[in-house]
Amino acid sequence: MVVERNILHLDLDTFFVSVERLRQPELVGKPIMVGGSGDRGVVSACSYETRKFGVRSGMPMRLARRLCPDALVLKGDYEAYGKYSRSVTEIITERAPVVEKASIDEFYVDMTGMEKFVGCLKWSKELKSKIVRETGLSVSWGLSNTKTVSKIAANENKPDGALYIPSTDVQPFLWKLDVSKLPGVGEKMAHTLRCMGVTKLGTLAQIPRKLMERTFGKTGLFLWDRANGIDPSPVLPHDKQKSMSKELTFQTDTTDVQMLQATLSRMVEGLAYDLRKDRWCAGKVTVKIRYSDFQTYTRQITIPATSSDHQLTLAAIKIFNALYNRRLLVRLVGVSVSKLVRGTEQLALFDASGEVVKTRLPNLYQKTDLIKLKHGENRIGHANSYHLGI
Repeated sequence: MVVERNILHLDLDTFFVSVERLRQPELVGKPIMVGGSGDRGVVSACSYETRKFGVRSGMPMRLARRLCPDALVLKGDYEAYGKYSRSVTEIITERAPVVEKASIDEFYVDMTGMEKFVGCLKWSKELKSKIVRETGLSVSWGLSNTKTVSKIAANENKPDGALYIPSTDVQPFLWKLDVSKLPGVGEKMAHTLRCMGVTKLGTLAQIPRKLMERTFGKTGLFLWDRANGIDPSPVLPHDKQKSMSKELTFQTDTTDVQMLQATLSRMVEGLAYDLRKDRWCAGKVTVKIRYSDFQTYTRQITIPATSSDHQLTLAAIKIFNALYNRRLLVRLVGVSVSKLVRGTEQLALFDASGEVVKTRLPNLYQKTDLIKLKHGENRIGHANSYHLGI
């Protein structure tokens, strides 16, 4: 007997903008863009007042300001966004059986089996009311039998919306939508499909599955399945997070090796703090470099699981030195940690270079973490990179 799933998708509407408006009520109703204000900046988030002018997240800020010159541009307080996100996470996890935090402002809840004890629709409404009441944030949700359909349902009723799609209505709901509404279909793929005469998901769903595979490979199979409402992917519990990452695009392309290494060091310090705060250790470090010609390269190494700044920084700098082409200008650097495991490490007496690890190091981490938790992450940091303020 196949058990029908009930998957809820929760999406915090224009999350960064909503947080800014909670902190500054005078911003309500005004066109807002959050992101870098320089020529190289990108729109991280934008209010609905700007979207009618064509502004979208991920758009270069220079273009966005031309489209909506009256918009207020805010640098953004990512520490505050993290606090609000954690508040919502706590509200959801204390009530829900299985929760996946897909991003800072998106969540999936697997409510399969709950319908025997409480109506899933009623429970979803009550959860949304609790989030709004306790945080002041606007939430949209979708409820259906798969992650894909619940996400699309939430997106179709933003902002402050709710939509339930029973399993019997999944295909009629999907097939009337434009192909661009399917998660995973970007502008390039949407253009390709339209050139083939495929504008609706219903048309895509009727193409023979083998033809989609011959044309697009595994991607074609993925698209065909999703267009037909097939999505067996599970809701992964919050404690099975796969990776953490940070990256920075420079205002001016650079070959300043000292500055590049200091930037990486500062990002690693932030990631290590996040690891310790959430009781993770990381066993893999990956560094990304994007050059001025937009060519992007990554390299990774596996290390003993750790949450220590010095061990992770040693790994990141080692990768950078092996990866960096000193003849080219660098546009972006990034670092991520993965192979996450729960727990706190037992610090070794000797580090990777054979030098004695100071016995005061664990105590130092504990004290600096307390300062960051109380006063903000940027209040204290390593001297060689603290001035960067990443």
